[in-house]
Amino acid sequence: MSPNALRHSKALEGLHGVQVFPHSQSALEEINQQGDFQSSHDKSFITANQPLLMQVWQQRPACLRPVRCCMQGDQNLVETVANVLTSLPFIALGIQAPRRNFNTKLYANSLIGVGVASTLYHSSRGKLRKYLRWADYTMIATATVCLSRAIRNENPKLLTAATALLLPVQPLMVSAIHTGMMEVAFAKRAIKDPELRKAHNVHKMSSLLGGALFIADDMFPGTPFLHSAWHLAAAVGAGTCNKLLE
Repeated sequence: MSPNALRHSKALEGLHGVQVFPHSQSALEEINQQGDFQSSHDKSFITANQPLLMQVWQQRPACLRPVRCCMQGDQNLVETVANVLTSLPFIALGIQAPRRNFNTKLYANSLIGVGVASTLYHSSRGKLRKYLRWADYTMIATATVCLSRAIRNENPKLLTAATALLLPVQPLMVSAIHTGMMEVAFAKRAIKDPELRKAHNVHKMSSLLGGALFIADDMFPGTPFLHSAWHLAAAVGAGTCNKLLE
């Protein structure tokens, strides 16, 4: 112990009830070693788990990824024609959709927009294609937002603000959130209204089939006509949703 530390300890020992126990150099070294070991252990734990964390992040679902330009699909004229033809039902559904108020009119027009954006994307080639892919995804997300608003008449302000911010960069996430809200509303209405149960059953089957086809199309992008099949399943689901607005 240094002379200054010794004088301070003697001064403290003069106080009532205070005892000072000197620390040996070896004890201090042991404390430092334990601290260094703990710090190095924490660092090594984080470092060892970085690859795992990166793998989890890289495997995140498509709805958490920015919009990517997928150049798969439409590999030949037959596939392009099939994708364009199966985009047209959305235009027909938008024309036939109920237009009782501003929100339902907005949803009906957004369905027409989905059909138009999909048709333009699948018939496009070259550099313009990636921008039309973004327009296609964004139009689908916009339609789900319009449907959610048409069913609920209004959405919470925080949700509306978040939707506006995420729509241009994460349209798939927006679609997932508002589709989930619609599914809950549809199920509740079907429980109360027996006339909606048949439409809801068809909707459930088409949604499950559409989800499976969407995942398959993402995992096996070279498989022909998977995307066309997803168009048809999604169109059936959208047609049953129109029953909610009648």
